[in-house]
Amino acid sequence: MSKHSEESTEAGVDYMTDARAIAVGENTPGCKKRDPIVVAENVTRSFGGINAVDVDYLEIPRHKITALIGPNGAGKTTLFNLLTGFDIPNSGKWQFEGQSIAGVSSYKVARMGMVRTFQLTKVMGKLTVMENMRLGGSNQPGERLSRALFKGVWGGREKEITDQANVLLEKFKLDTKKDDYAASLSGGQRKLLEMARSLMVRPKLVMLDEPMAGVNPALTQSLLDHIKNLKAEGMTVLFVEHDMNMVRHIADWVVVMAEGKIVAEGPPGEVMKNPAVIDAYLGAHHDVDLGAAEGIRELEKELVADEESIVGTENAGIIAVDVVAPELILSDDDTRTEQVRPDQASTDKDKE
Repeated sequence: MSKHSEESTEAGVDYMTDARAIAVGENTPGCKKRDPIVVAENVTRSFGGINAVDVDYLEIPRHKITALIGPNGAGKTTLFNLLTGFDIPNSGKWQFEGQSIAGVSSYKVARMGMVRTFQLTKVMGKLTVMENMRLGGSNQPGERLSRALFKGVWGGREKEITDQANVLLEKFKLDTKKDDYAASLSGGQRKLLEMARSLMVRPKLVMLDEPMAGVNPALTQSLLDHIKNLKAEGMTVLFVEHDMNMVRHIADWVVVMAEGKIVAEGPPGEVMKNPAVIDAYLGAHHDVDLGAAEGIRELEKELVADEESIVGTENAGIIAVDVVAPELILSDDDTRTEQVRPDQASTDKDKE
């Protein structure tokens, strides 16, 4: 059993079935968590006159899969960059495992067990898959110039790293590609390689920036399974994603950003019905009062009439049928109640 597997069952807790409350109190933006692994306060980053990130308070729950969602330009990737040392904030402080990492270099953050992947993969195309994996290994004495010429000093550690890489490549079904150049891999395979390489440091927190972007649908389920396996092995996952079906499928907790701020938090089902979240994704309909049932009905009518709207389709996403439909009720002398599907609402209205 691996170290992470042992951790995942400590104190009799199975992280895959743990149903304990994640938040302490109500699920509000910036709410405190029962067991946070990351705590960030007053983190801001501006570019010119634009506030890309303006997070008052955020905690990431340990041993859970947290989705960070929001419209394009919400500041999600910038927040990733700040927390992992790839960018410098205007203000703020944050902790990982109770230790301050504000201002800590990205490579030191990774060594502490907080690793990330990128929206655009950063694999080394002119190195083989195995060489890419070895780069992720830590504590390799041969990386020091003074010892590089003496294989007896670093050869043993090289074998350990290679064995670890072989195990991960087999798990990610890349073992048959280990001697191929990384540049020959498909987009989805590169995502898998980057995820596998990040595990070489045995991380406690894995941060994935749009892991499904550009991935062939044939590999989507494989990626989903690997993300869930990270949690099963005792790791914490924080990922950025636009695919709401994926978020509903694997996320334990959802954090929503809009214009740099945290506007909502909670379980997927609850968050996706939050008026603030709907408003963040549908800024074009900002004049609709989403806090009342009448506002929801008005929004539905606008979306049905909008040629670019996907309401009522299988790709309905965050404004799915089961979110909008419950608000649309027809009564007949209070003796019959029938839910109206969004794609039928206009037709039924015409019949009246």
